[in-house]
Amino acid sequence: MTSLSNSAPRTGRGLSLRKRSKRMVGWFLLCAFLAAGAVVSITVIIDPLQFYHKVTWYTPRFSTEERYQNPGLAKNWDYDTIVIGTSMTENFLPSVVGKELGGTVMKLSMEGSTADEHNKMAKVALGTGKVKKILWGLDYFSLKSNSADESSKFPDYMYDDKLWNDYPYLFNYSVYEQFINDIKAKRKGMKQQNLEYLYNWNRMVTYGKAKVAKTYATANEGEVYFGLNEEPLEVVKKSFENNILSLVKAHPEVEFNFYYPPYSVLRQVVWYNTNPGRFENQIEMRKWMYEQFAQYPNVKLYDFQAAGEWTYDLDLYKDLSHHKQDVNTWIAEAIGRDDAAYRVTDANIDVLNDRIEKDAETAILNKDNDVVNVSVSLDGQSLVFTNRVLAEGDSGNELLVPVKQAAAALGAELSWDQPTKTVSLRKDGHEVRMIVDAMVATVDGSKVDMAYAPKLVGGTALVPVSFVFKQMGWNVDVAQPDAKTTVIAIASSSASAK
Repeated sequence: MTSLSNSAPRTGRGLSLRKRSKRMVGWFLLCAFLAAGAVVSITVIIDPLQFYHKVTWYTPRFSTEERYQNPGLAKNWDYDTIVIGTSMTENFLPSVVGKELGGTVMKLSMEGSTADEHNKMAKVALGTGKVKKILWGLDYFSLKSNSADESSKFPDYMYDDKLWNDYPYLFNYSVYEQFINDIKAKRKGMKQQNLEYLYNWNRMVTYGKAKVAKTYATANEGEVYFGLNEEPLEVVKKSFENNILSLVKAHPEVEFNFYYPPYSVLRQVVWYNTNPGRFENQIEMRKWMYEQFAQYPNVKLYDFQAAGEWTYDLDLYKDLSHHKQDVNTWIAEAIGRDDAAYRVTDANIDVLNDRIEKDAETAILNKDNDVVNVSVSLDGQSLVFTNRVLAEGDSGNELLVPVKQAAAALGAELSWDQPTKTVSLRKDGHEVRMIVDAMVATVDGSKVDMAYAPKLVGGTALVPVSFVFKQMGWNVDVAQPDAKTTVIAIASSSASAK
């Protein structure tokens, strides 16, 4: 028989257990809260990125993660002038910019950055009330919505005024890892890094025309796919208005010095060859952006993309776009003296754009990897070929052009025999047959020696333009007014008679 005392509920003991459980949860939450508070306090105190304050009790090392390091520099360091832009601006020396523009400079560049990132960075600096001048490198591709470097996510929480969303920094173990590395560096006797060379990659790379030529050959084949996702200009203009022009309007007290970075001329050639949509869009945007800037007295715009004295010197570049620190210095000096040769005005914007278009149409590499210009005209009108190649040889006076484009200019019938790699052009009773890599052509049934053989480049058959037009009955005159310029003038018989 079961005892009533054993079967009755243990009410008192159950209530006690629940109380103890609640008490334990309470203590756990309190400890967790205190631990979190301790972590936050320690992070704020050591603050290796100097996000909350300028650290003075130890010597922090600057991070090379620009998107994470820049907010602290903008908020807590002394300056009155900032540098904004992509990797094209990373080789500016703050002391040089300060000397030329007259101020104390903080470089806030970000590699592979976009206009919206520039906007966020500039807002942080402008929000301090310290900024009097801005030097801003304006790349067309930074305005594109799909040009962001997806390998690094942008830490938006470091660029707003909200404290509650700073937890990715406050509870990040890498903060302590960096702090420990800073202490180790101090014990090894390492001094504070010089802001003068922060983010500067000038000494980390090699420059020269051979490197640029190699990049050029690859880009002419590999960049074709970029043209498949080119945004309409409305998207690019909206980005400009939202991210750049809005700051100009909001801060009339700040002097904005924008500039178009000087890519090598071959950068323009590749865009012209592989992505004509982007090339034309950037030409139109160059003028349109100037027209927007011209409405505001606190803006100056400088154009270095049309500066042939730099863009044609491939020894200044490590690839198609990135130039030496020397060029950054020359840019700062030109802006500092407000050089009329580079300042964009109503009177010269079309001239500058025409110069870039002409460069893209005629610039080409010779056998020594120097840039030369070869222009072709047909009855006095410019005749432009993409993916052209200078014929190999010492004279440099013949141009190999895509046979389809040559046939279109001639108005000729074109045929291609794949097994023999033979191309044939027919018009008005004339027929020219050429074989890839063969130095002999068949013209109207007769064998004719060729100075330069047709080539197959990247799957495109290229033919010597002067030879083809001459054999098809046109008059061809080749002139070289100087060592780096060749002019091929093609005229029909009727035009020559006139």
